[in-house]
Amino acid sequence: EEDLLNDVCREVVEKWSESQIVDAKEEKEDEIQAIASMMEKQAKIVVKPKEVSQEEKQRKAALLAQYANVTDEEEYPFPDPDEQDGSIATAVNIGSEKSLFRNTNVEDVLNARKLERELLRDEFQKKKEQDKLQREKDKLAKQERKEKEKKRTQKGERKR
Repeated sequence: EEDLLNDVCREVVEKWSESQIVDAKEEKEDEIQAIASMMEKQAKIVVKPKEVSQEEKQRKAALLAQYANVTDEEEYPFPDPDEQDGSIATAVNIGSEKSLFRNTNVEDVLNARKLERELLRDEFQKKKEQDKLQREKDKLAKQERKEKEKKRTQKGERKR
């Protein structure tokens, strides 16, 4: 009985391993088929070329010509930040005359800095005025304390 049992077990294991090999082959074939179908779908997708009008072509050509002629000096026409704001503004104006499109980034940054400086200046003036008023109040309070102290000492001297 043990020999038959071992033979049966061995046969069951062999059949099971054969079925696993067949399943693995079928899974690989399914994967290959899925990949092939995906590739066919991608091949069917056709990108339509974008139609560009003559005006857009001319604009693009003008831009490319403009940037092709930029020299090292023209590439960075902006002076050092240590220089005055007026010189930066003139550099921005010169740069905008040469190009078809106007770059407003520098102007926006300059305007933002100017606005920020004005706000800081206003805040400083307000603080300065408040400090001045506070000093006056402190001075008056000190003077009143001195007067009260004087009155108190005078009252005490009269009683004696």
